[in-house]
Amino acid sequence: MKRNLLLCLVIGAFCQLCYAQKKPNILFISVDDLNDFPAYANRYEGAITPNLDKLANQGTVFNKAYSQYAVCGPSRASVMSGFYPHRLSGSLNDDEVVQESTKTLGSELMHTWFRKNGYKTLAVGKILHGHLPDGTLDDSGGRGLFSSGLGKLQRNWHQNGTMTDWAKGPETDEQMSDYQAANWAVNELGKKHDKPFFLMVGFLRPHNPWYVPKKWWDMYDRDKINLPPYKKDDLDDIPKQGLKNIKDQMPRTEWAIETDQRKSIVHSYLASITFVDHQIGKVIDALEASEYSDNTIIVLWSDHGYHMGEKNTFQKATLWERSTHVPLMFAGNGVPKGKSSDRVVSLLDIYPTLLEMSGLPKNLENEGRSLVPLIKEPSTIWPYPSVTGYGKDNYAVQDERNHYIQYADGTEELYDHKNDPNEWTNLAGKSKLAKIKAELAKHIMEMKSENH
Repeated sequence: MKRNLLLCLVIGAFCQLCYAQKKPNILFISVDDLNDFPAYANRYEGAITPNLDKLANQGTVFNKAYSQYAVCGPSRASVMSGFYPHRLSGSLNDDEVVQESTKTLGSELMHTWFRKNGYKTLAVGKILHGHLPDGTLDDSGGRGLFSSGLGKLQRNWHQNGTMTDWAKGPETDEQMSDYQAANWAVNELGKKHDKPFFLMVGFLRPHNPWYVPKKWWDMYDRDKINLPPYKKDDLDDIPKQGLKNIKDQMPRTEWAIETDQRKSIVHSYLASITFVDHQIGKVIDALEASEYSDNTIIVLWSDHGYHMGEKNTFQKATLWERSTHVPLMFAGNGVPKGKSSDRVVSLLDIYPTLLEMSGLPKNLENEGRSLVPLIKEPSTIWPYPSVTGYGKDNYAVQDERNHYIQYADGTEELYDHKNDPNEWTNLAGKSKLAKIKAELAKHIMEMKSENH
């Protein structure tokens, strides 16, 4: 009898181990302030991003992905909690507050859900606004600093209230936090793990200050750098509430033109992207060389976009396309290669997508939708516009053609992306488009409703 019991226990333990090994690992990569400049996105000509391009070709890219908030903290809180930012209470820049608010709503942060379902949780770099709450990780490489190892560099921008600046420095990659984060992740991928892992790697660049070593700047010919589209009278049809979102402390495009700094700013942003692309490549190469290469799902995303001179500013924190449109791609185990989808999706969809791809129980509190149907068939009908917020009661709705903005004071903007991808003409005042505005506005009300 004892022998039979012992045999059953051994077989049970072995079966549990087999089941655990069948669960896919997750490599979860976030990139701070990355807009749609990478070459694979076909939006901007000239960015040097070989590793992002390779990863895109190895998986499925969502060409029309949007964040749920136009600055870091709330956007990341939404991704990790599975809730729209307005549902969460307290400071969304405080990781402990985000965790407690998520629990109050009857849920768990994404990585905690995986951990409670048998995963080993590992993280390095910026995941939430800080790192991640204590007690939710099995191992951590720390967050790192934007200015780590930089010392004092010659400043080009002297305004308070922003870290915005651009310069060649420090001397070596080794002094950069992202270099250290990539190496930590590479080391983890070389280890033996007895559980499936949820490895989160948060890269800081291209968040400002746009400081990276000179060699990354030198990869670009300044005279051949393409400048994003800019129209001097672009703001003439923007409501006052919209203009308030343009931050006084940020460089203006007109100033950058007058001082011959426009190309230098774009140059510094491109250099930062190429630097972080290289760090991402190190991690992907380590995964491919590891024993986990055939059983790992990769997701890569950014928390929001960034203006590079469009709308007369260099910043995030607006509800226009440049600040809300983000990179999003999935690759690895079971993901079709070389595919892309033009359906509108949200960063809020990452949480339920990874749960379904991993075969884990659904989190019924998730407000996003699993993108697995689109990963299987990118042209699947997907009638779910994305809703993005910024500030109190200011929202944008994006469907496959139109971008609608509704401000707290009732003023509006409407752009037809089919005919006006640069959002130069606000159509909100045209009475014949009232029905389109009303249909898009419904999604804001649905998102805000208590029963959502």
